[in-house]
Amino acid sequence: MSPQSRSAQNRQAQPRSASSKSTQLDDVSKAIIEQLQSDGRRSYAEIGKAVGLSEAAVRQRVQKLTDSGVMQVVAVTDPMQLGFYRQAMIGLRVSGDTTVVAEELAKIDEVDYVVLTAGSFDILVEIVCENDDDLIELLNKKIRAVPGVRSTETFVYLKLQKQFYNWGTR
Repeated sequence: MSPQSRSAQNRQAQPRSASSKSTQLDDVSKAIIEQLQSDGRRSYAEIGKAVGLSEAAVRQRVQKLTDSGVMQVVAVTDPMQLGFYRQAMIGLRVSGDTTVVAEELAKIDEVDYVVLTAGSFDILVEIVCENDDDLIELLNKKIRAVPGVRSTETFVYLKLQKQFYNWGTR
């Protein structure tokens, strides 16, 4: 999930968990994923040459991989260049069912990442907004207003040092 992308924020991410069963991929599907992780704009024809398939076969495989939720192909942007000058990670402590709270948080436009965690926070959310005034309004009127949210702790991003999505496949 891209904390750098408003277009990625608006997509419907597939929920996943450590207990989820992983999808078994053959070597060709893994190679296609790795090609797209390297360059998401690579053409199906180029990928086909690299993995030994026709352009049409690559197109079909990519469609199956995206339809199944195994991967997403999105534009990763620099929010600051698009006028979103405030990014933050917010740790939440909640009461009640954490999945219900997480589902409500995921409906908030400025939230681009929601994860249930173990440890001192029950949920972590990442936000992207225009400025500090918008962050204050987001916290007070939207995030803290979600039933079950007991407390929040905000970690404002000063600089994004590293962000890559090319970890490959197993």
